[in-house]
Amino acid sequence: MIAPSQGVHLVFDGSFLASEAAILVPHTRDGRVLFAIPWHGRALVGTTDTPIDEPTPEPAAREDEIDFILETAGKYLQRPPGRRDVLSVFAGIRPLVKAGGVKSTAAISRDHTIHIDPSGLVTVAGGKWTTYRRMAEDCVDHASTIGHLPERECVTKSLAIHGAASDASKHGPRSVYGADAPALVALDRADLALAAPLDDAFPFTGAEVVFAARHEMARTVEDALARRTRALFLDARAAAAAAPRVAAILAKELGRDAAWADSQVRSFRELAARYQVTPS
Repeated sequence: MIAPSQGVHLVFDGSFLASEAAILVPHTRDGRVLFAIPWHGRALVGTTDTPIDEPTPEPAAREDEIDFILETAGKYLQRPPGRRDVLSVFAGIRPLVKAGGVKSTAAISRDHTIHIDPSGLVTVAGGKWTTYRRMAEDCVDHASTIGHLPERECVTKSLAIHGAASDASKHGPRSVYGADAPALVALDRADLALAAPLDDAFPFTGAEVVFAARHEMARTVEDALARRTRALFLDARAAAAAAPRVAAILAKELGRDAAWADSQVRSFRELAARYQVTPS
């Protein structure tokens, strides 16, 4: 049912955008849109639409995809970016639902599809992160109809997720933690060493690594620098430089030894190398 398509994103210093507003170019030579979005002090630029045969756990950007974004973005940003300006490059895979007669994945709808087998098995395919609640509602509605369950109003449209706070902005860089932000502040005050940034390139601190280990199930350096913070995606080289300190903090929190910490640093730096662009 799926026609996987790869999309690549490049991250630059925020000065390339120099605006709090995003840019949207509605038509590029590959038939897609190009966007540039201010993101944590950086400029996030994308994307491509490259059909692939099989999805992989760690999709990698192709050289032609990188060159396409650099060339196209150079026409619209404050100044043309070069390969040396790329702080991080990453790729994702879209689970597009196959459409008969459509030759380009760029023309395939990003909407999700519900498929119901004669056995009653409900399959939801396609969609995207930004519509996950709508997908879930649609899937559950179909399943409840098939199961002859009484109709009930869906509550997810207005259901707050963990950390929801109406005044989160007052916490500055910690605003992404919402209602959990005060717990980060308390960690800073309890241990001033944890309040120091992991690297000059980031606002992320050691307290966030401790919080991730204690409350967000972070168990590896990759967890902390890629999935709990976004350090790897904001600046891959700086994230690699921060790996030893993060490994030491996690080792202390999790009761691991120095050999474990060293292994974690090596593993993360191997990963971070794939998020870096080699200068031409």
